[in-house]
Amino acid sequence: MNDDGLGMPAPKRVGPEEVAPLTLGDTRYEVIHWGKERGLGQNGGIIAAFDTNTNAELWTLKVYNIDYDPVMEEDVQDIFITSITEAATAGSIEIVDENGRHFIVDPSARTVLAE
Repeated sequence: MNDDGLGMPAPKRVGPEEVAPLTLGDTRYEVIHWGKERGLGQNGGIIAAFDTNTNAELWTLKVYNIDYDPVMEEDVQDIFITSITEAATAGSIEIVDENGRHFIVDPSARTVLAE
């Protein structure tokens, strides 16, 4: 309940802002905010790679895990990616989430190298 005195439920969380895709060579990397809609188990923390010539999705990668507390509403627990940029190490990607955490992804190995 919120504190408006009317006993109305508090509004749900506002959705995340769109994140501009990153293109490296012939691959475009995009943030997937609504992973649950695609059966990926969580909202936030997921990127997808696309072939820039065909627009075909090549793969998805969960950058970080969100552990949902079943007692709380899930939407307030989602942690979304806020930026995707080329990392200092050539060919790597830097992901930043809304909690300020930084992740380095090796897209050729489809692995998270560091947090």
